[in-house]
Amino acid sequence: MAGIACAGVWLVDIVLTLDHWPAKSDLVHILSEVAGPGGGAANVVLDLAAFGTGLPLHAVGLTGKDRHAQLLQDACRAAGVDARHLRATPDAATAHTYVMNLPGDSRTFLYHPGANDMLSPDDVPVDILAQSGARIFYLGYLNLLARLDVVGADGRSGAAQLLSRAKAAGMTTCVDLVSSDGHGFAATVAATAAEIDYLFLNEIEAARATGCAIPDATDAQGLEAAGRRLLSAGIRQAVILHTSACAIWVPREGSAIHISATPMAAEDIVSPVGAGDAFCAGVIYGIYENWAPERALTLGHRAAAASLRSPTATGGIPLLTDLLR
Repeated sequence: MAGIACAGVWLVDIVLTLDHWPAKSDLVHILSEVAGPGGGAANVVLDLAAFGTGLPLHAVGLTGKDRHAQLLQDACRAAGVDARHLRATPDAATAHTYVMNLPGDSRTFLYHPGANDMLSPDDVPVDILAQSGARIFYLGYLNLLARLDVVGADGRSGAAQLLSRAKAAGMTTCVDLVSSDGHGFAATVAATAAEIDYLFLNEIEAARATGCAIPDATDAQGLEAAGRRLLSAGIRQAVILHTSACAIWVPREGSAIHISATPMAAEDIVSPVGAGDAFCAGVIYGIYENWAPERALTLGHRAAAASLRSPTATGGIPLLTDLLR
């Protein structure tokens, strides 16, 4: 078997770089505007393609029938990603996000869910993906896919049903969370945990999913405690936490592995949009290749650092050979 399937959120990021954050009713200047693919599934699969390894990659999700959908299809075609399962529906617009970016500081997302909210387990051809040879099934983002986030009377989410099918077909499941404060965040994670082999999340998501107090990105003890709690909830292999300061791999058996991030100067950071997904792509590639956790986390950090130097989520990712060098 060979290949990785990436399902879930597909959207277009419209990144507006501002000169400062406005007060209410105020006016600010847009310094630049650029559009590109965004969302967990899009970012991870296009980052993996940018590594240039020739690995078979599969795009899975829903778009509308509009110019944003065409941008996503064009991006997959240019990257050599199989987009046969990135379907267009006439019933909703392609999801898109206005990203307000402050260089060297932060970003804020204004999100229109569009077709992403329509994605159901039945829209994902798990058996076909498995027959094509895919060994890893990635889903991102949990808590931003309305139908998959719903917890049924049996206590399982739609995502759990989908991931269960992926596991039954022989694929390893990797799931990424999103920094949303929506109602039911922790409940959706708990209702999905038992079908997740590897869970990716940052410090904000870790606190919301577990209730653990994690005051900032440097709180390694709080992050590890959250990881242990998620393993107790059912995560099968490992919880992988990432922040601007560190990454922590918390396995089901054995000690947690901590890797510090190399600090970047604020002036070198063009935009943080997509950096977490780039980290995820790097680690998933390491999982695919059966690397030791330390090596996988290091590649994740390097991919994230490369992403920070680009205004779009996927535009700054170099070849794997360059990242390893």
